[in-house]
Amino acid sequence: MTIVRQRNIAGVRYSPNEFGPAHQQSATELLAALALPRRGTVYDLDAGRWPGMPVLPVHPPFLLTTWRTPRRADIDGDVPSAMTGGAIRTGVTTELITASQHTGTHIDALCHITENERWFGGGKEELHIGDFGAQFGEASSLPLLLTRGVLLDIAAVHNVAALPAGHEITVDELEAAMTRKDTDIQRGDTVLIRTGYMTVWDGPDTARVGHYGAGIGVAAARYLIDHGVAAIGSDTEDFEVIPSPHADHGAFPVHRMLLGGHGIHIIELLYLEQLADAIDARFLFICLPLRIRGATGSMVRPVAIV
Repeated sequence: MTIVRQRNIAGVRYSPNEFGPAHQQSATELLAALALPRRGTVYDLDAGRWPGMPVLPVHPPFLLTTWRTPRRADIDGDVPSAMTGGAIRTGVTTELITASQHTGTHIDALCHITENERWFGGGKEELHIGDFGAQFGEASSLPLLLTRGVLLDIAAVHNVAALPAGHEITVDELEAAMTRKDTDIQRGDTVLIRTGYMTVWDGPDTARVGHYGAGIGVAAARYLIDHGVAAIGSDTEDFEVIPSPHADHGAFPVHRMLLGGHGIHIIELLYLEQLADAIDARFLFICLPLRIRGATGSMVRPVAIV
């Protein structure tokens, strides 16, 4: 795929080593993905964001406060009259948001997880992480995802609303989900895995506890890597099984394998409930990250079109 990318205002020059397989999509693969929709139905896969929403303790809370109100402009007098003056009273309202890019539905940049102070393509903690974020494999180098998408509904395989806490998704379960919908995984796909966690995510903490931590393990991750996927996503905040049953692999072995070992991006907290009810398990998947220089990921609003 040829991406016509405008000049970065910071004058950034990217190394080819910062790009994983999602950047290697061919024009033929792109056009085939764009040709998939037949029904003209768009599924919004963004779970949303709001003050007080669930956020993992490793991230700051999502905060939104009004920054500028029309009345404050009148009182403080520090807004140029050209913006508010005239015969018709014009008000300006703006807000301030404080949040990690890993808030709600988001995609991980390759610099998000390190292993022995290193990450994919040659990133090094001592060289590439400064006071203003990472400078290698960060969010402004994230791919534009316009791919064939495949939904694997593992909760439906077990005929449950949501998988239980700590359930490790296996290769057999991935294949059972494919058989259930008569689909397959092809090179360059984005594979979305449903655990059913979204049915409890925005509810009481007590409801989330019973389903927290379901996700794929090392063997299932290896299976997807071997199939040449471009990206993988799920409806949970950790993506992989938590706690990891692979103590000898260290913490977050699936993240380290996908992001650090193979440059495969992870999308988390996807809202897959409505898409799971669709007849089609194959669709056009679109996910366009924000180009935030130095960030370790990007909040996104992905869609599936069938």
